[in-house]
Amino acid sequence: MRYAIPAPEVTTIPVLGGDPFPVRRIYCVGRNYADHAREMGHDPDREPPFFFMKPADAVVPTGSTIPYPPKTKDYQHEIELVVALGRGGRDVPVEKALDLVFGYAVGLDMTRRDVQGEAKKLGRPWDLGKGFDQSAPCAPISPVAKVGHIAKGAIWLKVNGQVRQKGDIAQLIWNVAETISYLSAYVALGAGDLIYSGTPAGVAAVVKGDKLEGHVDGLRDLVITIG
Repeated sequence: MRYAIPAPEVTTIPVLGGDPFPVRRIYCVGRNYADHAREMGHDPDREPPFFFMKPADAVVPTGSTIPYPPKTKDYQHEIELVVALGRGGRDVPVEKALDLVFGYAVGLDMTRRDVQGEAKKLGRPWDLGKGFDQSAPCAPISPVAKVGHIAKGAIWLKVNGQVRQKGDIAQLIWNVAETISYLSAYVALGAGDLIYSGTPAGVAAVVKGDKLEGHVDGLRDLVITIG
């Protein structure tokens, strides 16, 4: 097909033992661990989940050096379990939601916290605080066929070898199946969608030269350097 301008490249993520995974959309769940909700000044009760998005080309592969972004003085990390969908659907029942999952990966929701905070105060969207260039580092995807479904296990982030965030996937307020089901009532999910499932407590700022190492039990680690 001919286009008026050169077509953008498809963003992909490596798959362990398979072909690359093409990214369609990135959905992120906010405040999905009680301890993180508390540190952000919110009630950890099980209120309905909420979501924000990042552009597909915000994905950065493990081993990358990413630049400290402009327009922020408070650039923060959020370690997350990433859910990669191999099938789509709308109004998906909880008991069938995991059938949509292709695999899992370790990801980072990088955040311009000061930009996000100012947007919150003014009642404006978070887009420039969350959905900016290179804000979604992601390790290679481990297919469900190899690792099964990730419902528990340690999740942690080290910065320069020191643990900053630590929790367990079992502590998710809304688990993976519930999150998929709830989101599918609002949008038609599709193959290629990623869901960043939320972060435990300990979010904090990084600076140039910091090395970030992210881990979820059973998955390939994520390593990123801030350049």
